[in-house]
Amino acid sequence: MSTSTSTFVIRWINFLTMILALAVIGFGVWMSSHQDECKRSLTIPVMGLGALILLISFIGFLGACKHISLLLWTYLVLLFIVLVAIMVFTVLAFIITNTGSGHTSPGLRYKEYHLEDYSSWFIKQLNNTDNWSHLRSCLVKSEDCNDLSKRYKFLKEYRHAELSPIEAGCCRPPSECGYPMVNASYYDLSYKPVSTNKDCKLYKNDKSIKCYDCNSCKAGVAQYMKTEWRVVAIFNLILFVILSFVYFVGCCARRNAGRSDQLKVRGR
Repeated sequence: MSTSTSTFVIRWINFLTMILALAVIGFGVWMSSHQDECKRSLTIPVMGLGALILLISFIGFLGACKHISLLLWTYLVLLFIVLVAIMVFTVLAFIITNTGSGHTSPGLRYKEYHLEDYSSWFIKQLNNTDNWSHLRSCLVKSEDCNDLSKRYKFLKEYRHAELSPIEAGCCRPPSECGYPMVNASYYDLSYKPVSTNKDCKLYKNDKSIKCYDCNSCKAGVAQYMKTEWRVVAIFNLILFVILSFVYFVGCCARRNAGRSDQLKVRGR
């Protein structure tokens, strides 16, 4: 790859990447202004990632435009660190999300989830008192459980609904408890549970209690996190391929910039 070609490619790739980074930062700011307190914390990594991409892209763009070997070296080192971090996170994400799945129950369309099915890392994080206290407060504020009775007026409709993992685990007692269902948000707890599962005694019809302290609720959150992490892992694989190409072009540009510097020195 010639000097002009490599620098031209890396210059425009990083110019487009800077625009993308600005869009990511803008999206993070928008999320921060439109989300509640619980979800707002998710915007910090988004804006941080955008700022990091913007910084690295600017260094690469400037180095390619000015043919400055030092800037291109800095750009390549930072990009290499990002590539390693992406690969490590992606591998760990696939390992952590390799276990756990839903269980079907007779007469129900949605699945139920068991905490012990998931990776030890998920279990440790969700059993941490501080972590779960924060997550629990977010679940209560979300009003997802209270909305079920508004969305499903009839029991038959509710039984055949496709509930999310969090709705299935946090808004209702496990099916094995055997509590008669009155409506989508109320169960007859006067019946003695037919199961020894401790979640049966933890469930209450109170909207601030529900099954938020149940292992089934933690399992629902684990399933949700697993799905989200898998999506992120797949996205990271795509991003890794793209950035690897950019890194290759950057290596060519730095090498050619170095040759150009040597020719200038010899020509003096």
